[in-house]
Amino acid sequence: MPGELHIYVDADACPVKDEVYKVAMRHEVPVHVVANSFMRVPAHRLLTRITVPEGPDVADDWIAERADAQSIVITSDILLAQRCIEKGARVLSPKGKAFTENSIGQQVATRAIMEDLRGMGEQTSGPAAFKPADRSNFLSALEVELQKLKRGR
Repeated sequence: MPGELHIYVDADACPVKDEVYKVAMRHEVPVHVVANSFMRVPAHRLLTRITVPEGPDVADDWIAERADAQSIVITSDILLAQRCIEKGARVLSPKGKAFTENSIGQQVATRAIMEDLRGMGEQTSGPAAFKPADRSNFLSALEVELQKLKRGR
């Protein structure tokens, strides 16, 4: 709902769902966990599981349609991040990195280059493995973003 704080989680490969729940419950912020397959979500009035139909970008579309300036979106998907930023949402990766208006263009371009290289048969390395420090960075970043939204900044 516009005007109300919300967290949207692109959940299929998100390693920090439990951390999102913990912070959201402390701040009394609703969380929408979006995936195209069943995903266990704790029973709590602030937590909602959204199961979308199978298909490319269906979960992304659901999130992007609802994201606004009162939203925090958790995703590793650069193109979804770009769509949500364009709608005014704050976007964090599960490693705690903020996607911003200033950084997203370069990240989209890098993604396209890497996709082209893979298409030509080049071996490219994937993202770095998720580490315990990433979990801590994410918790800090989510706390900071929620505080900013609550203060209207």
